[in-house]
Order: sequence, then C-alpha cells, then structure tokens
Amino acid sequence: MIVAFSVSPEGKGESVAPAVARAVRVVRESGLPNRTDAMFTSVEGEWDEVMAVVKRAVEAAGEGASRVGLVLKADIREGMTDGLTRKVEAVERELGG
Repeated sequence: MIVAFSVSPEGKGESVAPAVARAVRVVRESGLPNRTDAMFTSVEGEWDEVMAVVKRAVEAAGEGASRVGLVLKADIREGMTDGLTRKVEAVERELGG
C-alpha cells in the first residue's frame, strides 16, 4: 500500500516546520520507501508497517501539542511494489517524457 499523509499540531504558532520535520524523520528512519513534498509525505509498504510508521510520525509531530490534525489517503493494491516510482513513471510515459 501507499499512504500519503499530512500531520500538523494545533495551537503551536504559524510555522509547523519543526513538528513536520520530526514526523518526516520518523518516516525516513523507518527504512520504508518514502517521498516528501510541499503538502504530503508518502510511504509504501505493508498495511501494518505503514500504519505503525504513520502512528509514530503523528506522535512525533504532536510532541508538546494538545491536538494534532491528520489527513491520510491510502492506495491499497495487492501485489504492487515500487508504486511510488512506477505510478509516476506511467504518467510520464503518457506525457511523452
């Protein structure tokens, strides 16, 4: 599965960069394939391992906050591997790139 998620602590001021960095660090240290862009972090793996990473990332982002917002989208597809790369490559082929 691929999960794209965004996590943000509530009531911690205008910049959430430190909290987001803590969450991204958890994802990167997980060893699972991942990507981070301006809006979401995507992580790929088996259901239990991906959801455990998301949980730890939310906990890390929420350190010191009384409330955390989480947006999550999942693509659950049996047998797909390297989806983070293959899905983008398929679109690029269609674009002639």
